[in-house]
Amino acid sequence: MEKVTQLKVLDGYRLEVSFEDGLHGVVTLSDRLFGPVFEPLKDESIFAQARIDDFGVVTWPNGADLAPDALYESFQASKVN
Repeated sequence: MEKVTQLKVLDGYRLEVSFEDGLHGVVTLSDRLFGPVFEPLKDESIFAQARIDDFGVVTWPNGADLAPDALYESFQASKVN
């Protein structure tokens, strides 16, 4: 599993993410902010609190997180297309 090494919060519920092997990209999460864990992230001030934990996972203070392997695979797939 590749770890997230850099993270930048962008407007429009987007994250710019870089991985330890240099792969990077932007993910838009506006259409994925539903359910009890992700719904609070619709508040832009909470969304802006995204951080990288010690395991290279994008997390928020409310316990929401993004699996780095799924992000990595989506960026690899977009490079092929």
